[in-house]
Amino acid sequence: MDIIVSAVPVLLKGLQVTLYIFLIAILLGFIIGLVIALLRLAPLKILNWIAKAYVDAIRGTPFIVQLFFIYFGINSLQVISLNSTTAGIITVAINAGAYFAEIIRAGIQSIDKGQTEAARSIGFTGAQTMRYIVLPQAFRRMLPTITNQSIISLKDTSLLSVIGIADLTQQGQIQASATFEAFKIWLAVGVIYFIIIYLLTILANFVERRFQLR
Repeated sequence: MDIIVSAVPVLLKGLQVTLYIFLIAILLGFIIGLVIALLRLAPLKILNWIAKAYVDAIRGTPFIVQLFFIYFGINSLQVISLNSTTAGIITVAINAGAYFAEIIRAGIQSIDKGQTEAARSIGFTGAQTMRYIVLPQAFRRMLPTITNQSIISLKDTSLLSVIGIADLTQQGQIQASATFEAFKIWLAVGVIYFIIIYLLTILANFVERRFQLR
């Protein structure tokens, strides 16, 4: 028990890094997903193709390969230099963005087209219709799926330790090696991840209920 108590402060420092990367990446990922979803629904075929190619490329390759490509591959070109944290944020954001794009696209397409036509008939532009009519309703419907994808992205951050980011998983590896108490340390790491994901689920359920009451 003493091993776990002494390791917790270090693990919590790693958790701070994990949450920092996750929060920035998930926000960027949602913005990317929204843009890509709108491009997939755009009338121009070339925009549809570009958006679809991005989604297919990300969803068709492992997260770890994307991470290595961005951190090792891009840095090897010597055109731009990315530190490990920046590379981690970019990778999580790009990966989540592809999945968010499909979630958002499905949510938008689930809204009755009659509502769009009604909005146009009273003078709303396409952008106004999307902003005030379609997206608010679509967001309510896709919130549970967005939550699930966000949880998956949070779990994916554990792979960032392979490029040297001092996140929760990396700190767990260091503590397990230093104390030779792998069982206790990884149990503590698992419990911390569980608590964070459980709290995220509770928060998402609360937000979902608030939206349903409106």
